[in-house]
Amino acid sequence: MKMKTMVRKTVLYGIIGLSSLIMLLPFFWMLSASLKPETAVFQFPIQWIPEKPLWSNYVNIWEKIPLARYYLNTVKIAICVTFLQLFTCSLAAYAFAKINFPERDKLFLVYLGTMMVPFQVVMIPQFILLKQFHLTNTHTGLILLQAFSPFGVFMLRQYYLNIPTELSEAARIDGLSEFGIYSRVILPLSRPALASLAIFTASASWNDFLAPLIFLNDSAKKTLQIGIRSFMAESATDYASIMAASVCGLLPVVIVFILLQKYFVEGVASSGLKG
Repeated sequence: MKMKTMVRKTVLYGIIGLSSLIMLLPFFWMLSASLKPETAVFQFPIQWIPEKPLWSNYVNIWEKIPLARYYLNTVKIAICVTFLQLFTCSLAAYAFAKINFPERDKLFLVYLGTMMVPFQVVMIPQFILLKQFHLTNTHTGLILLQAFSPFGVFMLRQYYLNIPTELSEAARIDGLSEFGIYSRVILPLSRPALASLAIFTASASWNDFLAPLIFLNDSAKKTLQIGIRSFMAESATDYASIMAASVCGLLPVVIVFILLQKYFVEGVASSGLKG
């Protein structure tokens, strides 16, 4: 019996390891291509380890385009959007999970239904709205459009439902206001869920391409994803520089995930316990 269990685990781990390797192959190729000359990027068979790595590719990308400005713009937008969503989503999730008001569950289902609406449907109305408020071609307008998230509200609400209601009731008896219960009782207990939402939000905002492309016109205000597109011209495309810039753009997301992965796993697991 123990032998069968050991063989089963070995096969399972082998399949997981092989699947992980297959999924990581595009990232390995991207890293390898970023260290090659332009003529060797699409060389076949693939040379995974370049004979003479061109580390100068990582220097040249900062000189060819204002990559540092694009980087700072993306950091600014990602941080602002992440903190705004953590605040707004946690407040809304607290209301939907811990405050009893008429038609609460029906209103939540209607709000959740907005997740089904693709961005392509609302981008024109959003552009018109920003234009009326004179927020087109500004980071403020782009940030405000992403300040709310039905997914974030849903995720945090599911987590809050697992927090005993007795804690909130005891706090009310002690005289705490609803905002006091939210800030002093619920938030300290929801760090794993908040960390998970922070990773999802920061990653989505960091990698967003379509919204900045539509709402930002000034080159000085463009984000990293739009900036990387600058290496593509009508006559030629500098794939080595694109890969090097993509590696630089990937690093912050990886670092954030590594720092918060402990809370991320716990938060995702806990948020799905109760529906």
